[in-house]
Amino acid sequence: MERSAKALLVYERLLGAYGEPEIKEQRDPLDELILTILSQNTSDLNSGRAFQQLVERFPTWEQALAAGPDAIAAAITVGGLANVKAPRIHAILQKLAREQGELSLALLAPMPVDQAREYLLALPGVGPKTAACVLLFSLHKPAMPVDTHVHRVAQRLGLVKQHDSAEESHALLEALLPHHLYYSFHLNVIRHGRQVCAARRPKCEVCPLADICDDLAERNRRPTP
Repeated sequence: MERSAKALLVYERLLGAYGEPEIKEQRDPLDELILTILSQNTSDLNSGRAFQQLVERFPTWEQALAAGPDAIAAAITVGGLANVKAPRIHAILQKLAREQGELSLALLAPMPVDQAREYLLALPGVGPKTAACVLLFSLHKPAMPVDTHVHRVAQRLGLVKQHDSAEESHALLEALLPHHLYYSFHLNVIRHGRQVCAARRPKCEVCPLADICDDLAERNRRPTP
């Protein structure tokens, strides 16, 4: 099956299985950026707690900037990797203050998506997935975040190749679908990756995509020992 047609079929079947995802809270883009950094390599629950503790400790980002990375790290310990994430957050705030004179990403709103993505990727510690989350969830611009779940499911289905990295897969998946489907596709694929297409023990017997899964077809072709 041609990959664009398969991507549309995946979208339709997951929509039938899980329904239309709830629209997430639209946060200020700088808030969304910092929350996304906190979400790296941890659960949504812990990253949410870390963000809440951070904003309670520093009601403004100006206060967080003035306090420094050690104080930021102390506030976000519950989220994990605080000594990695805190310097990134502080470096972003420093750069915005230096280049704009204010701690805001409001300038991204009127930008074309490619220009806004380029700006985000130039910030310290911001990769394609983090940039895409800010673009999609905060700015409602067409971007496809590719986390570990999306990457794994896309590879197993054959929407991207096995050697395509998660970073490369952002553009590859975006090219397969109309812009207005990115939001639902992204969230439903994540849900599917968590509930059915797990990394170690995928539940292929209940998967609504089993008949179009390249990985399952390949495993079924292998001779039985």
